[in-house]
Amino acid sequence: MRATSFLLLASLLLVLLPSTEMKKPGKGRGLRGARHKLTRDRVRSGGRHSRSGPSRLVSPKCLESTESGDVFVDCQDRRLSSVPTSQTWSKQPKHLLLARNRIKVLRDGAFFGFESLTSLDLQQNQISLVEEGAFEGLTRLTTLLLQHNRLGTLSEEALIPMPNLRYLRLYDNPWKCLCPLDSLVRTIQVPSNRNLGNHARCAEPPRLKSMKLKQIDPELLCKESDPTGDPQGDQTDPAGPLDPIPIRTKPDATTACHTYLFPQVRMDCSKRGLTEVPTGIPEEVVHIDLSHNLIRHLKAREFQGARSLRTLNMSHNNMERIDTASLFGLLHLRELDMSENSLHFIQYGVLEDLYFLSQLKLGGNPWVCDYSIHYMVYWLHLHPGVRHSGLFCRSPPEHTGESVAEYVRSYNRECPKDRQYSRTDQDQTDPELWNTPMEVQGELEEELEPSHLRAPQKYQIIRLS
Repeated sequence: MRATSFLLLASLLLVLLPSTEMKKPGKGRGLRGARHKLTRDRVRSGGRHSRSGPSRLVSPKCLESTESGDVFVDCQDRRLSSVPTSQTWSKQPKHLLLARNRIKVLRDGAFFGFESLTSLDLQQNQISLVEEGAFEGLTRLTTLLLQHNRLGTLSEEALIPMPNLRYLRLYDNPWKCLCPLDSLVRTIQVPSNRNLGNHARCAEPPRLKSMKLKQIDPELLCKESDPTGDPQGDQTDPAGPLDPIPIRTKPDATTACHTYLFPQVRMDCSKRGLTEVPTGIPEEVVHIDLSHNLIRHLKAREFQGARSLRTLNMSHNNMERIDTASLFGLLHLRELDMSENSLHFIQYGVLEDLYFLSQLKLGGNPWVCDYSIHYMVYWLHLHPGVRHSGLFCRSPPEHTGESVAEYVRSYNRECPKDRQYSRTDQDQTDPELWNTPMEVQGELEEELEPSHLRAPQKYQIIRLS
């Protein structure tokens, strides 16, 4: 009996073993195993989408978009350590944005599948090595941004696959101005390459530190590394080239700020410790962020060359003063952010050039509600299309928390002494002439604009007897 039971149990086990084998994942046996294998392969492949998929995601970490007919692939701020492989685009991308990642090396053939690119943004990575074949196939590329990386050298051979390259940004890299850099220096110094390598400077050796790659004598590069040269020369010279750095009285916008060319030209100058507006702002810049700096005084004509500017962010600067012509030339400005500063009032005439302004942010300032604040209310009254916020009295105590516009209305209702007529005024404004069309117009202008801000009148009323 026991033998029979044992044989039946063994037979049952032999029958069940194959079915349990089929349920083991990853073996390719059974439907569950196939599904598991398919899911695993999808994860390993980096989440590629099929060509027929409706999703706009190029990969789990990049986003595809279209502007003005050009396809952009945005992979910025994705913590990528390498260039993503070519995916299935809706169209061939023309612009690849890889700024602010963790890429350290550009290997040969890194951009296969990107043959239609016209711009490539690699700024603010950790790139220290570019192999000679890294840009192979990018024959249509016109703009290459490599600034704010860790490049010490770069061969001319790396640029050869890009015959149409017109703009090359290389500044803010620790360039080692030695013999291996000779070919690159000679290339960017060709007169026709006037937009290649501007503002890039040597970081070492000490004798050449801070010299521009555009201006350095290429013959000095190999002499510096010549072992037969005078060793004493390098020990006596370092004190010389270190002095020119403080010559710059104002920071240069190109080197002090991060510039993004696509889809619109934008400069990020925030959190740079700037004490004044940098010089050399390109004319084509559309957006500038100067927030979270230390700019206390906005001087006249600071933005004179930025004729295309649409948005300007000057918030969080502890700013105390704005000169009358500080915003001169910003005829197309749409948005202005002056919030979170130390402004008490806006001087007369500061806003006169802002014909197309549509948004004005003023919150977080200690506005003082006295006669100096009237200009702001007068200007906003004449520009009803401007959306504004944050205009509330901080002082004096009796007006704290009150809207500045309400303060001005109450001020005008009380008819303060400095607006009452003197005897001279009475002689010039006879009651018999009141309520004439010209007088009504004058009274309206006086109500809108404070007397001490009004321009001299072009006419004078004379009583004829």
